[in-house]
Amino acid sequence: MIGGRRKAALAATVALLPGCAAVVPPTTTPAPTVEVARPAAPVALQPIRWTGRAIQGGLITGIAPAGTQTLALDGKLVPVASDGRFFIGFDRDAAPAATLVATAGDGRSTQVAFSVAPRAWDISRLPTLPKVPVPQPEFAARRPGELAQIVAARAMRTDAAGWAQAFHWPTTGRISTLFGSQRIYANGEAGSYHSGIDIARVTGTPVQAPADGVVILAAAAPFTLEGNLLMIDHGMGLNSAFLHLSRINVSVGDHVTQGQVVGFVGATGRATGPHLHWSLRWQGAKLDPLLAAGPMPGD
Repeated sequence: MIGGRRKAALAATVALLPGCAAVVPPTTTPAPTVEVARPAAPVALQPIRWTGRAIQGGLITGIAPAGTQTLALDGKLVPVASDGRFFIGFDRDAAPAATLVATAGDGRSTQVAFSVAPRAWDISRLPTLPKVPVPQPEFAARRPGELAQIVAARAMRTDAAGWAQAFHWPTTGRISTLFGSQRIYANGEAGSYHSGIDIARVTGTPVQAPADGVVILAAAAPFTLEGNLLMIDHGMGLNSAFLHLSRINVSVGDHVTQGQVVGFVGATGRATGPHLHWSLRWQGAKLDPLLAAGPMPGD
């Protein structure tokens, strides 16, 4: 019988003989740890900065955040200048809420939810007075062509930048009719609300451009309602209209500067006396000139 020590020595000797492989117990090597890079969270757009009043007939200017590709007010696209500045307005009958959304090219967005303040309009109720119809048939024959000129003018886009200026009054004097005022006649029939502001002045009083702009309509002959009508584009979808002028001093395509005399007060068209009717529109929304130019000097 071979002793234990001899068996161990023999096994060691066999393991070292040529052609004999040593038996090595298997070992387990842990798998290397792989770090998975996680995508960085997208950087949110900065807030929209704005100043002005969210009120019926009011207007706001602001700056869209860097990276903004589209800006929209309740789905309506808002033009944005190269430096990010923009202009928006709220119609006389604007809803109580509105949302302005800025969206970047990669889908990131930021928004402002406006609570649009209501206005108490000057409503005159005349239950015993029937609404006076507009004279026919001359009006019916001429009006479609006049409206076509107004629509075409408002569709024009120019390089005007007056929208960014602080607006001045085109003339000063007694305000005879406020923006938004309306008459309710017999049987509850409502007249159209007043879309601008009336300033009572004598015929021949100079009318100045309230801000820089480009002339987009200068009536060659008095319109049935507006009389001698002048319209100036201030850029970004904002335009002024001046009604009942006795004379127009500029032509379509002219670039005008703030304070430049562009016409003279009159009583042409449907007017009961000499005055200037000044109205403002932004992309179809009717705005209150009083909120654009501030209190009438002297008031």
